Amino acid sequence: MTGGRVHVVGAGIAGLSAATALAEAGRAVVLYEAAKAAGGRCRSYFDPALGLAIDNGNHLLLSGNRDAMAYLRRVGGRDALEGPDQAVFAFLDIPSGLRWQLRPNAGRLPWWVAFPSRRVPGTHLRDYLAPMHLLRADHTATVGSVMPDRGLLWQRLWRPVLLAALNTEPEDSAAGPAAAIIRDTLGAGGYACRPLIATHGLSTAFVDPALGYLLEHRAERRFGARLRAIESVDGRASRLVFTDESVELGAQDQVVLAVPPWVATELLPDISAPDEFRGILNAHFAIAPPAGQPRLLGLIGATAEWLFAYPDRLSVTISAADRLFDIPREEIAARIWAEVAQATGLPRDPMPPWQIVKEKRATFAALPSQETRRPGARTHLSNLVLAGDWVANGLPATIEGAIGSGALAASMLQHDNGMAAASMEQSRS
Repeated sequence: MTGGRVHVVGAGIAGLSAATALAEAGRAVVLYEAAKAAGGRCRSYFDPALGLAIDNGNHLLLSGNRDAMAYLRRVGGRDALEGPDQAVFAFLDIPSGLRWQLRPNAGRLPWWVAFPSRRVPGTHLRDYLAPMHLLRADHTATVGSVMPDRGLLWQRLWRPVLLAALNTEPEDSAAGPAAAIIRDTLGAGGYACRPLIATHGLSTAFVDPALGYLLEHRAERRFGARLRAIESVDGRASRLVFTDESVELGAQDQVVLAVPPWVATELLPDISAPDEFRGILNAHFAIAPPAGQPRLLGLIGATAEWLFAYPDRLSVTISAADRLFDIPREEIAARIWAEVAQATGLPRDPMPPWQIVKEKRATFAALPSQETRRPGARTHLSNLVLAGDWVANGLPATIEGAIGSGALAASMLQHDNGMAAASMEQSRS
């Protein structure tokens, strides 16, 4: 081990990303988590109502994100993700019953838009130029102000894709993270946007392998450890005060604070952070998908938005779902199941066992006003950095953004540690 210990507070995906990167670099890592399990919003658990292990949210990873793929390779979770060799996205327009597939070509030159069989039905080649305005937009602009066309392509492609990525109504969302989504997915070519899904649960790909990796690298893991305060001396974090213990920080010790924004601002009142949030609703049905059902199906003109087909269940994700949270669960489940039955050809009655999972603060609202509140990873404490999908990293609040922020935090601490070591060596000479 080299340098002091690194205390990573928070075992969500950002914290696990930072902790495993630091362990790989030979650092002594201590991982703290307030809950009894790791993973945060990206984990699996057993649901007794269904008699199945489900995810607390349905997540999709795109193949082109370098930080995310590096994380999966590091911890050994890549094989737990399944997806097609080529980018194919299936859609169904619920009101009309029209089905189609979006099939981008592998390379960056988007020749696929010239072929009607590969693009959204009823759209024209010129319609696909709209994102060019988004890529050039000012960071204070909204998506709606630079993509005013609300035609067929907006309804059947741009809106559902951006809504899923931003978890905010796209018209009101900040142009910057929306542009990053377009640039890093369809703009990067089909090979970079192959949809990868953890068909046997998020924990099997992102959480369990990371915990095993940390164990192999002799990292300490402390669950049920809620951080109550951070004490500082001379511009450095000097003590971490948990509910049941206080941890003194050595001269070379460093900290990654990978907690939700509302927790971070309680611990560090001097930082800014997003303070407006959007919810996500997931519906799970304990029934096996029919043969030939796509792993992922986009639903247009429906309450349900994305239908995931797992080996033992069908699951639906609805973004920016705050409007649905006050509706009785039974009513929402019945409405969604009617759409799922239409999409899959399964009988509408009887409805299979179901579960509704609501996350009221799933992500921060991707509004221009909230983008300006996202802090950088650096803080006023020289040995403490931030990580999380809410920290400024150029991406919206996604798995990719969380993993990337953890990787950035680890890189910063490694740089600082190297500079400190070089300074000590120079002083000795």
